[in-house]
Amino acid sequence: MVEPDMRIETGDAAINGRRLYYETAGTRTPVLLIHGNFGDRRHWDDQFLVFARKHKVIRYDVRGFGKSALPVEGQPYSHHQDAAALLQHLSIASAHVIGLSMGAGIAADFVLSHPDMSRSLVSVGPWVVGYDSPAVRELFDAFKRVASALQRGGTAAAVEEFVIGLLGGSVRDPSVADKLRQFGADYSFWHLCHADPGETQVSAETGKTVTLAAQRIAEIRVPTLIVTAEHDYPACVEIAALLERTVVGARKVVMPGTGHIINMERPNEFNRIVLGFLAEVDRRSQSLASTS
Repeated sequence: MVEPDMRIETGDAAINGRRLYYETAGTRTPVLLIHGNFGDRRHWDDQFLVFARKHKVIRYDVRGFGKSALPVEGQPYSHHQDAAALLQHLSIASAHVIGLSMGAGIAADFVLSHPDMSRSLVSVGPWVVGYDSPAVRELFDAFKRVASALQRGGTAAAVEEFVIGLLGGSVRDPSVADKLRQFGADYSFWHLCHADPGETQVSAETGKTVTLAAQRIAEIRVPTLIVTAEHDYPACVEIAALLERTVVGARKVVMPGTGHIINMERPNEFNRIVLGFLAEVDRRSQSLASTS
C-alpha cells in the first residue's frame, strides 16, 4: 500500500528554451521515468509512488506531450538532452533511467550520451533509435495510418486507430486500453502533424551528423535490464534480442500473457522485477564504493 502522506513535488523547468512539466517523490537513489508515445507521465501511475518508497523518483512529460511545451518547428532539440537538463535543473548528478517504448529509445540515447549521469538502464517495450527491419517498417506504417485517421476524423479517430489499429492485440487488458484512450485524447498529436526537429540525425548541440543509437549499442556500459512481453511488437522483440546479445551483462525478462504496455498491464510483477534489479545495482555500487 502506498503511504498516503508521500510528498509529491511538481514544477515547470525551463529546459533548452522550452518548459517541461515534472513531478518528483521520495528520497534516496534517483530514478528517472520516461513515458511512451501517445501518452505522458501517467504511463507510470502504477510505478511512481511505489518506486518512491525506495527511491527519489522523477517523471516528466516529454517535450510536446502532456503539460510540457510543444517543440518549435525548425528549432532543433533532442529528447535525451532535455532529460539530462531536467536532472541538472533538479541538482541530480545521476539516476537509474527507465524508458517505455519511445521512452526506451530516449533512455538509450541518454545513457550513451551521459554515461556519467546513468546508474542503470531499464528498457521496457524496448526501442533504440536507428534500428531498421521489416518489422520496424511495418510499425512505422501503422503510425502513418494513425496520422491519416487524424486528418480524416480528428483526435477521436486517431486515438481509436492507435488503440485498436496500432496497438491491436498488443494490449490484452481492456481497462488499460481505456486508460490509453484517455492519454491519447489529451495528446497534442504535434509530432504527427509537424516535421519534428527532435528526430533529426544532426546534433542539436554541435550541428554535426550523429551516429544513431542502433549502431552504438555495444558502447552501453551501465547495468541493463530489458523487459519485453509475450505479445510485444515484433520490432520490440527484435530490439530486445539485439540489446541482450550486444550489451555486456544485459539481462532480459519476457513477461508472459501481456503486451507492449507491460508496466500498466502487469504492474505488480513489473514493479517486483524492476525494483529488485535497481536494488541489486545499488548494492553492487555501494560495495564497490566501500572497497575503493
